[in-house]
Amino acid sequence: QVQLVESGGGLVQPGGSLRLSCAASGFTFSTRAMTWYRQAPGKERELVATISYKGDTTTYVDAVKGRFTISRDNGKNTMYLQMNTLKPEDTAVYYCNAPGSVPYWGQGTQVTVSS
Repeated sequence: QVQLVESGGGLVQPGGSLRLSCAASGFTFSTRAMTWYRQAPGKERELVATISYKGDTTTYVDAVKGRFTISRDNGKNTMYLQMNTLKPEDTAVYYCNAPGSVPYWGQGTQVTVSS
C-alpha cells in the first residue's frame, strides 16, 4: 500500500521558516523523482519544486527560488522542503507527489503565513 504522509505545516509569521517532511512507503522511493506542489485557496495546484531520484538535481518555481530548498534522504524514504523567509503568498496546502505513469499524492499539510 502506497503512502505519502506530509508533516511540518503550521502557522508562521512573515519572514519565518518551516520544514515540511514527506514520509514515503509502499514503493521504491529511491528510484523515483519527487515533487512538492501547493494549492492556495481559489487557485490551481502549482508545482513548487522537484528533485531527482538521487537528489543531485533540483528545480524551483521562480516565486520560491532562493527561499525554499528541496532535499531527500533515500535511506529514510523521506523528502523535505525547507522554507525560509516565508511570505503571506506562500499560504497554501502543500502536497508531496511521486510523479510517474501512476502518480502518488499525499494528503497535504496546511501552511499559513500571517501576522
